[in-house]
Amino acid sequence: MSFLPEFLGAGTMVNIVAILIGSSVGILIGARFSEKSQELITDILGLITILAAASALSELWSKEFVASLPKGTPILVILAAMLVGGLIGSVLQLEKKLDHFGENLRRKFRASSEGTFVEGFVSASLLFVIGPLAILGSVSDGMSQGLDQLLLKSALDFFAAMAFASSLGWGVAASAIPVAIYQGFWTVIGFFLGEILSTTQVQAMTIAGGLMLVGIGLRLLGIKRIAVANLLPALVTAPLIVLALS
Repeated sequence: MSFLPEFLGAGTMVNIVAILIGSSVGILIGARFSEKSQELITDILGLITILAAASALSELWSKEFVASLPKGTPILVILAAMLVGGLIGSVLQLEKKLDHFGENLRRKFRASSEGTFVEGFVSASLLFVIGPLAILGSVSDGMSQGLDQLLLKSALDFFAAMAFASSLGWGVAASAIPVAIYQGFWTVIGFFLGEILSTTQVQAMTIAGGLMLVGIGLRLLGIKRIAVANLLPALVTAPLIVLALS
């Protein structure tokens, strides 16, 4: 779109602004809600996150994904990707480090230790970086092929940030930091290496991300606190396993 500035990382910058504005609006609105209303909003977010996960998981049964892999292996590919990725994440203690990073930000922003800053930061960070739009949009931006995908992601993140922040507070706004780092990395990759993921690899990554979204949804609903951050390496191992098999 011509009204947007044309420079490397413009799409990610728009995404960050959308998260910050959405979070601010959500906090202003959320302050007028009762505790029960805020809990209801969080429950709704959990259900919507699981709905988004269902959409991502549908790729597992797509004809293109099944046909590109040896017969009977699609679900085994995802199983292997999640197991290997989870083991790597556990060894690296990604969940603990992300929580620690969020706690440091809480102290810096002087947020209450009994509040929801860390939970908002962790949940929003994982939600905003998981999914093909974060990678594909950033790579497309780096290759100067347009910002359409990141503009779509920015619109989705704006409303998600507004809803999250209304109940989880300023931690949601702080999630703009890992989003900037993550998408900035893929933008640079796109600039130097061009298109690096095949359609099947993206589908594998999407399915792995869908399972992580289920984990986020369960956390938001208070059903099970899954260490979703430890599963993040599966976003890398899934495309690699597909590459090895296809």
